[in-house]
Amino acid sequence: MAASNASDTPNDGTGIVQLDPYLSPFKDALKSRYTKTQQWLDTINKHEGGLEKFSRGFEKYGFHAQDNGDVIYREWAPSAMEAYLVGDFNNWDRNATPMKKGDFGVFEVTVPATNGKPSIPHDSKLKVSFVVPNDGQRQERVPAWITRVTQKLSESPVYDARFWNPPKEERYVFKNQRPPKPKSVRIYEAHVGISSPEPRVATYKEFTQNLLPRIKHLGYNVIQLMAIMEHAYYASFGYQINSFFAASSRYGSPEDLKELIDTAHGMGITVLLDVVHSHASKNVLDGLNMFDNSDHCYFHEGPKGRHELWDSRLFNYGHHEVLRFLLSNLRYWMDEYQFDGFRFDGVTSMLYTHHGIGTGFSGGYHEYFGPGVDEEGVVYLMLANELLHTLYPDIITIAEDVSGMPGLCVSLALGGIGFDYRLAMAVPDWYIKTLKEKQDIDWDMGSLTFTLTNRRHGEKTIAYAESHDQALVGDKTLFMWLCDAEIYTNMSKLSVLTPVIDRGLCLHKLIRLITHGLGGEGYLNFEGNEFGHPEWLDFPREGNGNSFHYARRQFNLPDDKLLRYSMLNDFDSKMQWMEEKYGWLHSPQAYVSLKHEGDKVIVFERAGLLWIFNFHPQTSFTDYRVGVEQEGTYRIVINSDSKDFGGHGNVDESTRFFTTPFAWNERKNFLQVYIPSRTAIVLALENTL
Repeated sequence: MAASNASDTPNDGTGIVQLDPYLSPFKDALKSRYTKTQQWLDTINKHEGGLEKFSRGFEKYGFHAQDNGDVIYREWAPSAMEAYLVGDFNNWDRNATPMKKGDFGVFEVTVPATNGKPSIPHDSKLKVSFVVPNDGQRQERVPAWITRVTQKLSESPVYDARFWNPPKEERYVFKNQRPPKPKSVRIYEAHVGISSPEPRVATYKEFTQNLLPRIKHLGYNVIQLMAIMEHAYYASFGYQINSFFAASSRYGSPEDLKELIDTAHGMGITVLLDVVHSHASKNVLDGLNMFDNSDHCYFHEGPKGRHELWDSRLFNYGHHEVLRFLLSNLRYWMDEYQFDGFRFDGVTSMLYTHHGIGTGFSGGYHEYFGPGVDEEGVVYLMLANELLHTLYPDIITIAEDVSGMPGLCVSLALGGIGFDYRLAMAVPDWYIKTLKEKQDIDWDMGSLTFTLTNRRHGEKTIAYAESHDQALVGDKTLFMWLCDAEIYTNMSKLSVLTPVIDRGLCLHKLIRLITHGLGGEGYLNFEGNEFGHPEWLDFPREGNGNSFHYARRQFNLPDDKLLRYSMLNDFDSKMQWMEEKYGWLHSPQAYVSLKHEGDKVIVFERAGLLWIFNFHPQTSFTDYRVGVEQEGTYRIVINSDSKDFGGHGNVDESTRFFTTPFAWNERKNFLQVYIPSRTAIVLALENTL
């Protein structure tokens, strides 16, 4: 949202009150966080030459090969007494390469070249060895700014740090420009490792060759990549980060990831990184925990620095060097890998001192201000968004926040936190709760439309029926909730269409279509769910015998035209390409003209389209009268009952619908339609086809 140019907009962080008068009692809190952000900007300008320079920490810290072959290495470890660089290059001699301690606890060493070439070989192993205060003992650590770490599970779960410095001819060279910022974001949330039907970890190269064309064909224009930042444990889904600057080596080399992103750009697809700055792995041997043998190097000391539920460490967002590390981390992924933006994970945990644990947010504004708010976390997110939107005007940032904090997607100039979008986390919860607890005839149409339209004015929302959260073991995908065991026996077109499968196919389409059309200014799908992927997602771990059976996506299913999965896949594609044509996601919010509890019918207009849903499990309606503002002749552009999409073919798609100039449901005109049970149709003016 752009800052207001009006001279009457205050520049003290309270401009947001003009958007939302309910914030008026909390002006002091808004001023406080805004002032602290401005103080950080002033400090960084004064001592670091501005945010742009401050966020280039990766050019100073870590390993840097010089033109003459020397390698310079710097590390911040204020509590360490001495530091030495050890590795393959010096036969792991703990005393051979001492580092010099400078200001602010920064250690530095230059490893001279040998015959004009680096003395540290490319991809060789190394560590930093600290002498720490407890009796002068030694401890080896993985460097904090390392850009490549590898794991050999057959030897040890602990990661090895590597000096990534490939020869020029082996470095990936980007060929494509970043695509322009999409007006509508249709996000395909993906995990490289599970992106194969085979029971193993898939690679960046396989994703590039196999998944990118599939995503493009489906009609998604944004990919959100999960589990890229290197994480200690595969089964953590990428949410226990130990090396923040390293792309996960499980899937291949850094150059392979660059090729993936560049290839996506060549297809016009935007690529977002699922960034985890809400917490860090508590690993000591290959993480940031106890890095310089203090409890408080990158994190808060004591209980404040530990997340009870996640069993992980919490950053000290109020520390100068931690801000450098995290802001530089964002900049690094943008510059080195050419990502186009971020989905920030665990934002609720960052915003509140209680981290959202045991807290049910009612929507009362008092919950968003006061002692429960972690102002340092709020200020960090304000700084991060300010940095990113200043340097990269076309960037997309998305917040995963369950609390509904106001101002999350309002610009810093108005006192907001500065994200572009927030995730509509209440929507999938509504579907799961309803499927678990209610018969179809008892579905609440008013509650459904309220949940889909309940978003803050002026703040963009990304709607989704289910994401990776709902696919995890312990829960079930929507299609599993709908069909359960019959997905194994009755998804072949050669088998009889049972009532269970028929219901599952119908509701899977209706749920997605109404979420897409009504739920937000963006749409998200987790890979595989577009075709009703069977089973949950469970990574290999001790509890399942280290099996990959559930840690894969069975893309062979929609590709088999004899299976009904292909029909759901085709319907998903139809939705995406129709959105591309009509652009409802970047159109004003829908006008809902009807939500009829008895008929189970919902009608709304958006982007010049007329959307009609019949959720009734038995009753079909002939000549059903619906209101529409714009007069004219309408035709069907989406029909969930098409045989192509696993429907019954009861709707004649050649029908022309003529409006009658008679007010109905507070619209100027009406038209009459046939809507079979569990069917949705979307109509467009004939002249727009």
